[in-house]
Amino acid sequence: MPDITKKVRVRFAPSPTGGLHLGGVRTVLFNYLFARKHGGDFILRIEDTDQSRYVEGAEQYILDCLAWCGLNPDEGPQNGGPYAPYRQSERKDNYRKYAEQLVHDGYAYYAFDTPAELDEQRQKFPNFRYGHENRDDLRNSLNLSQEETQALLEQEVPYVIRIKVPVDDTVHFYDMIRGDVSFDTNLVDDKVLLKADGMPTYHLAVVVDDYLMKISHAFRGEEWLPSAPVHILLWEYLGWKADMPHWVHLPLILKPDGNGKLSKRDGDRLGFPVYAMNWKDPKSEEITRGFREMGYLPEAFVNMLALLGWNDGTEQEIFSMEELIEKFSIERVSKAGAKFDFEKAKWFNHEYIKKNQVSGIKNQVLEILKAKDIHVQDNEYFDKVLETVKERMTFLQDFWDQASFFFEQPAVYDLNAVKPKWSDAKTEYFKELIKTWEGRKEWEALNLETVFKTLAEEKDLKPGELMLPFRVMLVGGKFGPGVFDIAVLLGKEETIQRIGKAIIAFTEE
Repeated sequence: MPDITKKVRVRFAPSPTGGLHLGGVRTVLFNYLFARKHGGDFILRIEDTDQSRYVEGAEQYILDCLAWCGLNPDEGPQNGGPYAPYRQSERKDNYRKYAEQLVHDGYAYYAFDTPAELDEQRQKFPNFRYGHENRDDLRNSLNLSQEETQALLEQEVPYVIRIKVPVDDTVHFYDMIRGDVSFDTNLVDDKVLLKADGMPTYHLAVVVDDYLMKISHAFRGEEWLPSAPVHILLWEYLGWKADMPHWVHLPLILKPDGNGKLSKRDGDRLGFPVYAMNWKDPKSEEITRGFREMGYLPEAFVNMLALLGWNDGTEQEIFSMEELIEKFSIERVSKAGAKFDFEKAKWFNHEYIKKNQVSGIKNQVLEILKAKDIHVQDNEYFDKVLETVKERMTFLQDFWDQASFFFEQPAVYDLNAVKPKWSDAKTEYFKELIKTWEGRKEWEALNLETVFKTLAEEKDLKPGELMLPFRVMLVGGKFGPGVFDIAVLLGKEETIQRIGKAIIAFTEE
């Protein structure tokens, strides 16, 4: 494994084309952890060279996602830096000179083939690819004379610049996860480096920008491995091989069954999000749900992502950001893809909600209540309710399901749980309970429970058969925290009122 001998500088370089997938956020996280551990810099660079795929609002969405996760870049389009600009579309003039240099040095060539001519080739050869097998038969500067090529350039005939991949060679490089990797150049096509509109492709832009921005380590998904030989050749052809970053190709995040890469379609099909935050398509206005809007805490999201393909070699699963930075190492990143387990993802969030202070989640939960047109007047009451139910919440959105009865009386009752075993004796019991509690000044859980059970014994009833009806009276169903804790929070007046209202519902035919 190569030594880290120069300042660590890593980058996340997304295309602003839509929602930010789990895999993208994990790439950000591993970049961030590595940079922080080694005292380096984390750079955000927007790779918007493909203007046909550019989506309005996508860049801001990426910035918002990173901010929500707490993975803020040291340099980027929002906060600038010594290597600005950080949008490739604003660096357009940087790329042409390097593409032309490659042509001058014999490592690339002008290709004047029209789209129609290339389509004709694809129809003739179903597996057509532009490369060493056919480039001498196509319309490019390799088989046109220098005079013909110059004439076409002067006539401003549209062209692209393609890399000239060597024949019968092998490209070797070291990957910090996979070790030694090699590619047969005969299986690599002559990728376009500069498009007809003057914009670079990813292949040229990523190499040029990584060099100019002094990137020391390039983290990216393993789906980019097939492109690696082109990039390695470009580093060599441009004379920069000594400055080439260390390569880190991260394993894929797989579907729950392990059969292929996790996609948005899989999330839609299986009922869970694959984006960090809600993404609204500006054209269709379709909203794709995100983890944040589902009620996921950012700390839980980050912790969950960290363990998709990495572990510290122990049984520990809950890590603070400080612990992740301290313990993260490339050596513990797996080569194999990591299956996404939504049940496990839910567990992480449940654990973080449980361990969070009320103050840490209060504002987010208040927003959920506002959406229900519930405006909290008593903050102390709200805090007690949240403290009581938070251990029962998997997502913040679960608060309403777990606690709505604290803010409004049940509109309906689970009568099926009560009426089959309801009796006149139970009706009389709860009427007597109302009278007993009305006269008491003390209103705390243990005392209420003692009175409840003592009265049951006096009436020759089993307390266990009365607990469920009492719960349904207060909350409407068979759920919620300790029923006497609920009564204490509701207060004497509200509790007695609910018992009286429910007796009527339980005794109606």
